[in-house]
Amino acid sequence: MIIPRLGETEIFDPICCEMAHQLQAKDHSLLWATPEEYKGTGLLGQMTRLCEQLIARKVSGVFLAPLELTADYIDVNQRIASILDRASIPVVLLDRDLLAYPRRSRYDRVGINNRLAGHVITEHLLKLGSRRIAFVNRPNSAETVWHRRAGYADALKSYDLDADPQFHFEGDPADSSFVNSIVKSGVEACVCANDMTAATLMHALDGIGVHIPEDLRIVGIDDVRYASLLRVPLTTIHQPCKHIGMSAVTAMIQRIADPDMPARDILVDFKLVIRESCGAGLNREMKASILA
Repeated sequence: MIIPRLGETEIFDPICCEMAHQLQAKDHSLLWATPEEYKGTGLLGQMTRLCEQLIARKVSGVFLAPLELTADYIDVNQRIASILDRASIPVVLLDRDLLAYPRRSRYDRVGINNRLAGHVITEHLLKLGSRRIAFVNRPNSAETVWHRRAGYADALKSYDLDADPQFHFEGDPADSSFVNSIVKSGVEACVCANDMTAATLMHALDGIGVHIPEDLRIVGIDDVRYASLLRVPLTTIHQPCKHIGMSAVTAMIQRIADPDMPARDILVDFKLVIRESCGAGLNREMKASILA
């Protein structure tokens, strides 16, 4: 299992634990390592060294969470996949593809329908009355983020609204100038590409006196553990990590048995989790005051 920067993306922890449990029950073993543990020049060198070790140990397959958030992430991902291909080792991708949206690689991918997730979380804000809705992501994000942005645009279109390019913000949510540009744009709500982006943005907004959700509504995607523990609990899309792990193991066993199967997108259902950050409580309070 190859997961660069494992500690930075919380959803992989429960996914990997479930994969280990499932494989152990089937009398298989899972080698759980991160590239950072191997010597090499840069992340590519570390990942290459890790692949060499896995090939030397004659592994039957590799679960790969493609790299993101670096300028050369697509090139690194393709090089690693090529090394494994030359060794005839099957690959199953976790959460995201290794190519940029809308391209599709030839490997199985297990995760949620990210375009639909982007649609559902945006539609929730639209139902609450928001119309000037921004999409916020960090540079060099994984292709799943672009699926989520496409779903965001789909939801706006279903309400006869355009996805205004001025409301697409790509940058560091901890950077004050970037955050100020969002506030000054006059948007009413932000769909964040993931919970980490949302939590960082919320902290920055709190520091400049912007109240959530009264001044700006915020939503995310992932439902990481801290989402419910933020000062303003985060409305988000829950990723069923246990079932993603189970499905990944099944996909790998099938892929090993039949290497020539066409590549598959194995999609696991998700659910909307409504908390305070979206302003649903504000709508209820306004309705109650009108009825009173």
